[in-house]
Amino acid sequence: MKAKGSDLRVHFKNTHEAGAAIKGMTLQRAQKFLQNVIEKKEIVPFRRYKIGVKGKPQCNTWKVPVGRWPKKSAEFLLGLLKNCESNAELQGIDTDNLVVTHVQVNKAMRGRRRTFRAHGRINAFWSQPCHVEMFLTEPEDPVAAGDDATPAPANLSGARLRSGTRA
Repeated sequence: MKAKGSDLRVHFKNTHEAGAAIKGMTLQRAQKFLQNVIEKKEIVPFRRYKIGVKGKPQCNTWKVPVGRWPKKSAEFLLGLLKNCESNAELQGIDTDNLVVTHVQVNKAMRGRRRTFRAHGRINAFWSQPCHVEMFLTEPEDPVAAGDDATPAPANLSGARLRSGTRA
């Protein structure tokens, strides 16, 4: 299942970290995690955009020193997960097995405003919106390994096998 949001008025960096945190989770676990982030019961680990982010004790569960609770990003990602879930139900797919396999957050065109400074000056005041897309898929059954009982050809010596050359 796919869900996509374009030009979302939510911070790019926070959404990137929250999306990276839910990647690989099941649909129910991702929804519960984002709901806990909104309630500040679980934390989003900041791995890439971590300059200026302070350490929190909840980060010990992720083995990462810093993290935050990006409420608005969590709400937007919850909406996309709900969209994916309804798309799956519409197509008759069992939503209990769905896993978040792909989350991509891209920068969108920045919004320009202005802020007024001292002594009559004006500076730019940019917003950092983003595009978000996510895929949910059902995990595939693992493929059985082949039998390792096939011996190497008798005419190849061990030195040739190690070097990768063939006769």
